[in-house]
Amino acid sequence: MTCFFTFFAQLAQAEEKLNDGDKYEYATFASGCFWCTQHDFDQIKGVISTTAGYTGGEKVNPSYEQVSAGGSGHVESLQVKFDPKVVTYQELLDFYWHNVDPTRNDGQFCDKGSQYRPVIFYHNENQEELAEKSKKQLIEANQIHPILVEILPAKTFYPAEEYHQNYYNKNPLRYKFYRYNCGRDARLKEIWGMTKY
Repeated sequence: MTCFFTFFAQLAQAEEKLNDGDKYEYATFASGCFWCTQHDFDQIKGVISTTAGYTGGEKVNPSYEQVSAGGSGHVESLQVKFDPKVVTYQELLDFYWHNVDPTRNDGQFCDKGSQYRPVIFYHNENQEELAEKSKKQLIEANQIHPILVEILPAKTFYPAEEYHQNYYNKNPLRYKFYRYNCGRDARLKEIWGMTKY
């Protein structure tokens, strides 16, 4: 039964991407709470749409409660649909690195647990090569260490519940309160300085 549902989930994603033709591409990133990741990537020109969700684990159609409890193997992630003629995957990578704490793999900022660990999920060989190269450059620069972000092949992506989508727009006050108290921006400034912006 699990294989049955997994097959159709993958088929649905494949059909959606087929309908896009060669115009758009997909990227998937994990950098802690997906509310914040979605907010940040939505500001980029050339990003067509973003979807908060879960990926990386084996459990089919996981719920927020199951993922947040830990042990599912999934991480809170963001799938990004982008126009490569407007913004390149390399540019998305650069943006990602400056919006993540690469020195932690046990969570991000105030959120602890493997479900919040930072991961770059690549969708093809080119993305893998670019991601590995960008990580290597950071390591060789030896300014920030250790660099613990994982680079893994993309697996089935499960969209999160509707109330999580575009949370920063639906609940702006709660979102701003959470982001500030989580210390995300303060930590990013500490690591990257003003280059985050």
